[in-house]
Amino acid sequence: MNPAQALLEVQDLKVHFPIYGGFARRRVGAVRAVDGVSFAIRKGETLGLVGESGCGKSTLGRAVVGIYQPTAGVIRLDGQDLAQLRGAARRAQAQRVQVVFQDPFASLDPRMTVSRIIAEPLRVGSARLGRRAQRTRVLELLDLVGLDPQHIDRYPHEFSGGQRQRIAIARALASRPDLVVCDEAISALDVSIQAQIVNLLDNLQDELGLTLLFIAHDLSVVRHISDRIAVMYLGRVMELANGDDLYANTLHPYSQALLSAVPIPDPVLERQRQPIVLSGDVPSPINPPSGCVFRTRCSMASAVCAEQVPQLREITPDHWVACHLA
Repeated sequence: MNPAQALLEVQDLKVHFPIYGGFARRRVGAVRAVDGVSFAIRKGETLGLVGESGCGKSTLGRAVVGIYQPTAGVIRLDGQDLAQLRGAARRAQAQRVQVVFQDPFASLDPRMTVSRIIAEPLRVGSARLGRRAQRTRVLELLDLVGLDPQHIDRYPHEFSGGQRQRIAIARALASRPDLVVCDEAISALDVSIQAQIVNLLDNLQDELGLTLLFIAHDLSVVRHISDRIAVMYLGRVMELANGDDLYANTLHPYSQALLSAVPIPDPVLERQRQPIVLSGDVPSPINPPSGCVFRTRCSMASAVCAEQVPQLREITPDHWVACHLA
Protein backbone atom coordinates (compact mmCIF):
# COMPACT_ATOMS: atom_id res chain seq x y z
CA MET A 1 0.00 0.00 0.00
CA ASN A 2 1.20 3.51 -0.81
CA PRO A 3 2.10 5.14 2.56
CA ALA A 4 0.31 8.29 1.40
CA GLN A 5 -2.96 6.30 1.29
CA ALA A 6 -2.57 4.79 4.76
CA LEU A 7 -4.00 6.46 7.83
CA LEU A 8 -2.79 3.70 10.19
CA GLU A 9 0.29 1.52 9.70
CA VAL A 10 1.15 -1.34 12.05
CA GLN A 11 4.52 -3.03 11.52
CA ASP A 12 5.65 -6.21 13.30
CA LEU A 13 3.62 -5.33 16.39
CA LYS A 14 4.12 -7.46 19.49
CA VAL A 15 2.25 -7.19 22.78
CA HIS A 16 3.53 -9.65 25.40
CA PHE A 17 2.30 -9.76 29.00
CA PRO A 18 4.99 -10.96 31.45
CA ILE A 19 4.36 -13.82 33.87
CA TYR A 20 6.07 -13.71 37.26
CA GLY A 21 6.50 -16.63 39.60
CA GLY A 22 8.50 -18.01 42.50
CA PHE A 23 9.44 -16.49 45.81
CA ALA A 24 11.48 -13.71 44.19
CA ARG A 25 8.71 -12.94 41.69
CA ARG A 26 11.04 -13.38 38.73
CA ARG A 27 9.81 -13.35 35.18
CA VAL A 28 9.21 -16.94 34.12
CA GLY A 29 7.46 -16.41 30.79
CA ALA A 30 5.09 -14.23 28.80
CA VAL A 31 1.67 -14.38 27.21
CA ARG A 32 2.23 -13.59 23.53
CA ALA A 33 -1.13 -11.97 22.91
CA VAL A 34 0.02 -10.26 19.69
CA ASP A 35 3.14 -11.71 18.13
CA GLY A 36 4.30 -9.95 14.99
CA VAL A 37 1.31 -8.36 13.25
CA SER A 38 1.57 -6.01 10.26
CA PHE A 39 -1.19 -4.27 8.31
CA ALA A 40 -2.32 -0.84 7.12
CA ILE A 41 -5.70 0.85 6.91
CA ARG A 42 -6.47 3.30 4.15
CA LYS A 43 -8.17 6.59 4.91
CA GLY A 44 -11.93 6.16 4.81
CA GLU A 45 -12.01 2.35 4.71
CA THR A 46 -13.10 -0.31 7.18
CA LEU A 47 -10.75 -3.14 8.08
CA GLY A 48 -12.50 -6.09 9.70
CA LEU A 49 -10.47 -8.10 12.20
CA VAL A 50 -11.81 -11.60 12.91
CA GLY A 51 -10.77 -14.73 14.73
CA GLU A 52 -11.88 -16.96 17.58
CA SER A 53 -11.81 -15.85 21.21
CA GLY A 54 -8.32 -15.41 22.63
CA CYS A 55 -6.57 -14.83 19.31
CA GLY A 56 -5.43 -11.30 20.25
CA LYS A 57 -7.97 -9.14 18.40
CA SER A 58 -8.93 -6.92 21.33
CA THR A 59 -5.33 -6.65 22.54
CA LEU A 60 -4.31 -5.44 19.11
CA GLY A 61 -7.13 -2.88 19.06
CA ARG A 62 -6.21 -1.58 22.51
CA ALA A 63 -2.57 -1.26 21.52
CA VAL A 64 -3.63 0.88 18.55
CA VAL A 65 -5.68 3.11 20.86
CA GLY A 66 -2.83 3.35 23.38
CA ILE A 67 -4.34 1.40 26.28
CA TYR A 68 -1.57 -1.22 26.01
CA GLN A 69 2.07 -0.37 25.32
CA PRO A 70 3.64 -2.45 22.53
CA THR A 71 6.46 -4.79 23.48
CA ALA A 72 7.96 -4.27 20.03
CA GLY A 73 6.96 -2.95 16.62
CA VAL A 74 5.70 0.35 15.28
CA ILE A 75 2.28 2.01 15.14
CA ARG A 76 2.10 5.00 12.82
CA LEU A 77 -0.77 7.44 12.40
CA ASP A 78 -0.43 9.55 9.26
CA GLY A 79 3.23 8.56 9.12
CA GLN A 80 4.00 9.57 12.72
CA ASP A 81 5.33 6.93 15.11
CA LEU A 82 3.02 7.24 18.13
CA ALA A 83 5.67 5.83 20.49
CA GLN A 84 8.02 8.72 19.69
CA LEU A 85 5.51 11.47 20.53
CA ARG A 86 5.47 13.12 23.93
CA GLY A 87 3.36 15.64 25.81
CA ALA A 88 0.90 17.77 23.85
CA ALA A 89 1.82 16.16 20.53
CA ARG A 90 1.01 12.69 21.89
CA ARG A 91 -2.31 13.85 23.36
CA ALA A 92 -3.30 15.55 20.11
CA GLN A 93 -2.64 12.38 18.11
CA ALA A 94 -4.41 10.26 20.72
CA GLN A 95 -7.58 12.29 20.23
CA ARG A 96 -7.59 11.24 16.59
CA VAL A 97 -8.04 7.59 17.60
CA GLN A 98 -11.10 6.65 19.68
CA VAL A 99 -12.61 3.35 20.78
CA VAL A 100 -16.09 1.86 21.25
CA PHE A 101 -15.95 -1.04 23.71
CA GLN A 102 -17.95 -4.25 23.70
CA ASP A 103 -20.10 -3.83 26.78
CA PRO A 104 -22.14 -0.60 26.91
CA PHE A 105 -23.25 -1.51 30.44
CA ALA A 106 -19.66 -1.36 31.73
CA SER A 107 -18.12 1.34 29.53
CA LEU A 108 -20.40 4.16 30.73
CA ASP A 109 -20.10 5.66 34.21
CA PRO A 110 -23.48 5.05 35.93
CA ARG A 111 -23.02 8.17 38.11
CA MET A 112 -22.71 10.53 35.14
CA THR A 113 -25.48 11.92 32.97
CA VAL A 114 -25.41 11.44 29.20
CA SER A 115 -24.42 15.08 28.86
CA ARG A 116 -21.34 14.64 31.05
CA ILE A 117 -20.36 11.31 29.47
CA ILE A 118 -20.36 12.64 25.91
CA ALA A 119 -18.84 16.01 26.88
CA GLU A 120 -15.91 14.46 28.76
CA PRO A 121 -13.56 14.48 25.72
CA LEU A 122 -14.52 18.13 25.18
CA ARG A 123 -13.41 19.01 28.72
CA VAL A 124 -10.07 17.19 28.78
CA GLY A 125 -9.02 17.47 25.13
CA SER A 126 -6.59 19.93 23.63
CA ALA A 127 -9.44 21.95 22.09
CA ARG A 128 -11.47 22.54 25.25
CA LEU A 129 -14.93 24.07 24.87
CA GLY A 130 -16.93 26.28 27.20
CA ARG A 131 -19.96 24.87 29.01
CA ARG A 132 -22.50 26.26 26.56
CA ALA A 133 -20.51 25.08 23.52
CA GLN A 134 -20.16 21.65 25.12
CA ARG A 135 -23.91 21.28 25.54
CA THR A 136 -24.52 22.40 21.96
CA ARG A 137 -22.02 19.83 20.70
CA VAL A 138 -23.57 17.07 22.83
CA LEU A 139 -27.02 17.83 21.41
CA GLU A 140 -25.58 17.60 17.88
CA LEU A 141 -23.97 14.24 18.66
CA LEU A 142 -27.15 12.80 20.18
CA ASP A 143 -29.05 13.72 17.04
CA LEU A 144 -26.24 12.29 14.90
CA VAL A 145 -26.45 8.85 16.51
CA GLY A 146 -30.26 8.77 16.49
CA LEU A 147 -31.07 9.56 20.12
CA ASP A 148 -33.63 12.06 21.41
CA PRO A 149 -31.76 15.23 22.49
CA GLN A 150 -34.37 15.68 25.23
CA HIS A 151 -32.75 12.75 27.07
CA ILE A 152 -29.50 14.65 27.53
CA ASP A 153 -29.79 14.75 31.33
CA ARG A 154 -30.72 11.10 31.85
CA TYR A 155 -28.42 8.44 33.32
CA PRO A 156 -27.18 5.29 31.52
CA HIS A 157 -29.47 2.93 33.45
CA GLU A 158 -32.47 4.69 31.87
CA PHE A 159 -31.49 3.46 28.39
CA SER A 160 -31.58 0.10 26.62
CA GLY A 161 -28.41 -1.71 25.54
CA GLY A 162 -28.60 -0.44 21.97
CA GLN A 163 -29.18 3.13 23.16
CA ARG A 164 -26.20 2.88 25.51
CA GLN A 165 -23.99 1.79 22.64
CA ARG A 166 -25.18 4.80 20.66
CA ILE A 167 -24.12 6.98 23.61
CA ALA A 168 -20.71 5.29 23.56
CA ILE A 169 -20.42 6.00 19.82
CA ALA A 170 -21.39 9.64 20.39
CA ARG A 171 -18.68 9.92 23.04
CA ALA A 172 -16.13 8.45 20.64
CA LEU A 173 -17.10 11.00 17.97
CA ALA A 174 -16.98 14.00 20.33
CA SER A 175 -13.31 14.78 19.61
CA ARG A 176 -13.83 14.43 15.81
CA PRO A 177 -11.50 11.42 15.41
CA ASP A 178 -10.09 10.10 12.16
CA LEU A 179 -9.97 6.44 13.30
CA VAL A 180 -12.50 4.61 15.47
CA VAL A 181 -11.67 1.16 16.86
CA CYS A 182 -14.86 -0.87 17.37
CA ASP A 183 -13.85 -3.58 19.83
CA GLU A 184 -16.63 -6.17 19.58
CA ALA A 185 -19.03 -3.19 19.62
CA ILE A 186 -22.10 -5.26 18.75
CA SER A 187 -21.38 -8.60 20.45
CA ALA A 188 -23.33 -7.80 23.64
CA LEU A 189 -26.47 -6.67 21.78
CA ASP A 190 -29.54 -8.48 20.44
CA VAL A 191 -29.37 -9.49 16.79
CA SER A 192 -31.95 -6.92 15.67
CA ILE A 193 -30.07 -4.17 17.52
CA GLN A 194 -26.77 -5.33 16.03
CA ALA A 195 -28.08 -4.56 12.56
CA GLN A 196 -29.10 -1.05 13.65
CA ILE A 197 -25.65 -0.29 15.12
CA VAL A 198 -23.86 -1.65 12.04
CA ASN A 199 -26.03 0.50 9.77
CA LEU A 200 -25.39 3.50 12.02
CA LEU A 201 -21.62 3.00 11.79
CA ASP A 202 -21.90 2.61 8.02
CA ASN A 203 -23.85 5.87 7.72
CA LEU A 204 -21.50 7.75 10.06
CA GLN A 205 -18.52 6.60 8.04
CA ASP A 206 -20.05 8.00 4.84
CA GLU A 207 -21.14 11.23 6.52
CA LEU A 208 -17.99 11.96 8.54
CA GLY A 209 -15.32 10.23 6.45
CA LEU A 210 -14.33 7.93 9.32
CA THR A 211 -11.80 5.12 9.14
CA LEU A 212 -12.84 2.01 11.12
CA LEU A 213 -11.02 -0.94 12.65
CA PHE A 214 -13.96 -3.29 13.22
CA ILE A 215 -13.12 -6.16 15.57
CA ALA A 216 -15.65 -9.00 15.73
CA HIS A 217 -16.06 -12.76 15.62
CA ASP A 218 -19.26 -12.76 13.54
CA LEU A 219 -18.03 -13.24 9.98
CA SER A 220 -21.35 -12.40 8.36
CA VAL A 221 -21.47 -8.99 10.07
CA VAL A 222 -17.82 -8.31 9.22
CA ARG A 223 -18.47 -9.12 5.58
CA HIS A 224 -21.34 -6.61 5.50
CA ILE A 225 -19.41 -3.65 6.89
CA SER A 226 -15.76 -4.26 5.91
CA ASP A 227 -13.80 -3.29 2.81
CA ARG A 228 -10.96 -5.63 3.73
CA ILE A 229 -10.75 -8.43 6.31
CA ALA A 230 -7.81 -9.73 8.36
CA VAL A 231 -8.03 -13.19 9.94
CA MET A 232 -6.09 -13.69 13.19
CA TYR A 233 -5.03 -16.86 14.96
CA LEU A 234 -2.96 -17.05 18.15
CA GLY A 235 -1.56 -13.54 17.87
CA ARG A 236 -0.77 -13.58 14.15
CA VAL A 237 -2.53 -12.54 10.94
CA MET A 238 -3.17 -15.62 8.79
CA GLU A 239 -4.87 -13.96 5.81
CA LEU A 240 -5.68 -10.43 4.67
CA ALA A 241 -7.79 -9.64 1.61
CA ASN A 242 -10.72 -7.69 0.22
CA GLY A 243 -13.99 -8.92 1.69
CA ASP A 244 -15.42 -10.43 -1.50
CA ASP A 245 -12.08 -11.97 -2.47
CA LEU A 246 -11.63 -13.58 0.94
CA TYR A 247 -15.05 -15.25 0.80
CA ALA A 248 -14.78 -16.28 -2.86
CA ASN A 249 -11.13 -17.41 -2.85
CA THR A 250 -10.15 -18.41 0.68
CA LEU A 251 -6.53 -19.59 0.72
CA HIS A 252 -5.47 -20.24 4.31
CA PRO A 253 -6.70 -23.49 5.94
CA TYR A 254 -7.74 -21.64 9.10
CA SER A 255 -9.76 -19.08 7.14
CA GLN A 256 -11.43 -21.94 5.27
CA ALA A 257 -12.42 -23.57 8.56
CA LEU A 258 -13.81 -20.30 9.93
CA LEU A 259 -15.88 -19.56 6.84
CA SER A 260 -17.24 -23.11 6.72
CA ALA A 261 -18.91 -22.44 10.09
CA VAL A 262 -20.84 -19.37 8.88
CA PRO A 263 -24.56 -20.28 8.54
CA ILE A 264 -26.09 -20.12 5.06
CA PRO A 265 -29.64 -18.68 4.90
CA ASP A 266 -30.64 -21.27 2.28
CA PRO A 267 -31.72 -24.45 4.19
CA VAL A 268 -31.01 -26.71 1.18
CA LEU A 269 -27.43 -25.46 0.78
CA GLU A 270 -26.96 -25.51 4.55
CA ARG A 271 -27.77 -29.24 4.66
CA GLN A 272 -25.49 -30.05 1.71
CA ARG A 273 -22.31 -28.33 2.85
CA GLN A 274 -19.62 -30.00 4.94
CA PRO A 275 -18.18 -27.81 7.71
CA ILE A 276 -14.45 -28.18 8.36
CA VAL A 277 -13.93 -29.43 11.92
CA LEU A 278 -10.49 -28.62 13.32
CA SER A 279 -8.80 -31.22 15.48
CA GLY A 280 -7.35 -30.46 18.90
CA ASP A 281 -7.50 -27.25 20.90
CA VAL A 282 -5.99 -23.82 20.45
CA PRO A 283 -2.41 -23.91 21.81
CA SER A 284 -1.44 -21.72 24.74
CA PRO A 285 -0.12 -18.24 23.84
CA ILE A 286 2.42 -18.78 26.64
CA ASN A 287 4.11 -21.56 24.65
CA PRO A 288 2.95 -21.38 21.01
CA PRO A 289 4.08 -24.04 18.52
CA SER A 290 7.30 -23.54 16.58
CA GLY A 291 7.04 -22.45 12.96
CA CYS A 292 3.43 -21.92 11.92
CA VAL A 293 1.24 -21.51 15.00
CA PHE A 294 -1.66 -23.22 13.19
CA ARG A 295 0.27 -26.37 12.20
CA THR A 296 -0.90 -28.45 15.20
CA ARG A 297 -4.49 -28.24 13.92
CA CYS A 298 -3.82 -28.16 10.17
CA SER A 299 -4.50 -31.32 8.16
CA MET A 300 -2.04 -30.21 5.44
CA ALA A 301 0.93 -29.39 7.70
CA SER A 302 4.36 -30.61 6.58
CA ALA A 303 7.89 -30.56 8.01
CA VAL A 304 8.58 -27.02 6.85
CA CYS A 305 5.59 -25.79 8.84
CA ALA A 306 7.32 -26.81 12.08
CA GLU A 307 10.67 -25.29 11.13
CA GLN A 308 9.88 -21.90 9.63
CA VAL A 309 7.44 -19.14 10.54
CA PRO A 310 5.42 -18.35 7.38
CA GLN A 311 5.60 -14.70 6.37
CA LEU A 312 2.57 -12.77 5.15
CA ARG A 313 2.97 -12.87 1.34
CA GLU A 314 0.94 -11.24 -1.42
CA ILE A 315 -0.34 -14.21 -3.45
CA THR A 316 -2.66 -12.24 -5.74
CA PRO A 317 -3.15 -8.45 -5.88
CA ASP A 318 -4.09 -7.23 -2.36
CA HIS A 319 -4.55 -10.81 -1.09
CA TRP A 320 -2.00 -11.72 1.57
CA VAL A 321 -1.53 -15.16 3.16
CA ALA A 322 0.84 -16.51 5.83
CA CYS A 323 1.09 -20.15 4.70
CA HIS A 324 3.94 -22.20 3.24
CA LEU A 325 1.49 -24.16 1.09
CA ALA A 326 -0.41 -21.24 -0.46
